[in-house]
Amino acid sequence: MRPSIVRQRLQTGKTILNAWLSIGSTYSAEGVGHSGVHTVTVDLQHGMLDFSNLLPMLQAISSTPAMPMARVTALQPAEITKVLDAGAYGVICPMISTPEQAAELVSICRYPPLGKRSFGPSRGLLYGGDDYVAHANETIMVIPMIETAEAIERIEEILDVPGIDMIYIGPNDLAFDIDGDVRPPRTQSEAAIVRVLEAAGRRKIPTGIFCASVQEAQARIDQGFNLVTPSNDFSHLMRGMRDAVATLSQENPKTNASKEVHVNGY
Repeated sequence: MRPSIVRQRLQTGKTILNAWLSIGSTYSAEGVGHSGVHTVTVDLQHGMLDFSNLLPMLQAISSTPAMPMARVTALQPAEITKVLDAGAYGVICPMISTPEQAAELVSICRYPPLGKRSFGPSRGLLYGGDDYVAHANETIMVIPMIETAEAIERIEEILDVPGIDMIYIGPNDLAFDIDGDVRPPRTQSEAAIVRVLEAAGRRKIPTGIFCASVQEAQARIDQGFNLVTPSNDFSHLMRGMRDAVATLSQENPKTNASKEVHVNGY
């Protein structure tokens, strides 16, 4: 089976750079896959796309050096199974707040006897190889999102669930739930993030996080995160256009060119 880039880099202590796609475009997906990132995640939850966009985007990513992943809309067995059968090598699932939900996610993603994933790998065979079914359980990444106050309170139990390959923090929803606002300084949710990092570190479970900018991504790497997402495609597009307009127009001072837009992040 085609190996997991994420697992390979984690074994050697290397950081994973993850791209995040919210625009339903195969052209963009292919280009981003060739940009040098290690993984590309297609966002079904908040992205402006659906499964009919996801499949050709995964196909486009598969033609690049990057590994295809997807964030699903919710803990829904039918959707998660379909995403895996379409060739996603990792599933990020939002709003996992209890160990029971984490265990359900693992079960949905694993073939028997480790789980209850239904047979029908479809495109998984094309991308993964003829031995996909034999090795999928040890290759596919199961990644619950930690983004609620309840998840923080129960983080030790969640991390003790067998089969979790990585946890992924959604800092904005976490800030909403704990601080009541996404604007800095977000002191309570930042303290909660440290708590998650420490708990995961004790168990040697890798951690990932969404970031609003390249600068924040670097800070999160320095903080100890294994995987970082330096914003999404739409934010990069808007930031690049603002910078171009600010450079070329006297009506738009450069000081406004790189304003962060939290609504485009997760």
